[in-house]
Amino acid sequence: MSDEKITHFGYQQVPVEEKASRVRAVFDSVASRYDLMNDLMSLGIHRLWKRHTIELSGVRHGQRVLDLASGTGDLAERFAGIVGPGGEVIMSDINAAMLREGRERMINRGRVGNLHYVLINAEQIPFPADHFDCVTIGFGLRNVTHKQRALEEMQRVLRPGGRALILEFSHPLSKPLSKAYDLYSFSVLPTLGRLVVNDPESYRYLAESIRMHPDQETLRAMMETAGFERCDYYNHSGGIVAIHRGFKL
Repeated sequence: MSDEKITHFGYQQVPVEEKASRVRAVFDSVASRYDLMNDLMSLGIHRLWKRHTIELSGVRHGQRVLDLASGTGDLAERFAGIVGPGGEVIMSDINAAMLREGRERMINRGRVGNLHYVLINAEQIPFPADHFDCVTIGFGLRNVTHKQRALEEMQRVLRPGGRALILEFSHPLSKPLSKAYDLYSFSVLPTLGRLVVNDPESYRYLAESIRMHPDQETLRAMMETAGFERCDYYNHSGGIVAIHRGFKL
């Protein structure tokens, strides 16, 4: 099997055409308790990371936002409140179970009118060029098979003057933190997965997928290759998480 036909699924090498279905199975398994697991895994700090992402987005009233890999809608819900009835937020995910969980959550919270739900593969965004003021993807890029293609699609659908935000686990800045984080990721996360959702393997994959994701500088270079300008990033929690930002000028 040639290199062009294989990719990584965590630490495994798998055929390119299989990765999306394997990722889908992971999130099918964890969808119903996804929010609880996020709080447990990050000790609630993910809310601060997402708040900073919203601040960096510069989204204003009346604008149009695409949120890829929305999950249960933390970012999309906040954007919907900012853009108001004159704006539009597309809440999307490649995983139908996750999108269904998110839609039910939004409806239960009374978020209707300017929120729309679309099943989207980030590598093939079904919208025209120059369509959105902001595109975000939170904790989803590492699961995409062809990351460069997804970045190019995000850049394509942004209007000139728009910006993209990528919130993702990244690489710790110090060796002691990196060692502690490895211990946490490969011991605590699978244990939480077993206790909360009876699925340690899915959370072992999540830990592996984080380690396989490009580091901060590599991802910035990938964004520049995709056509983004003025690319920068902000480390959080010692580099465990980073928010990358790029503009379409």
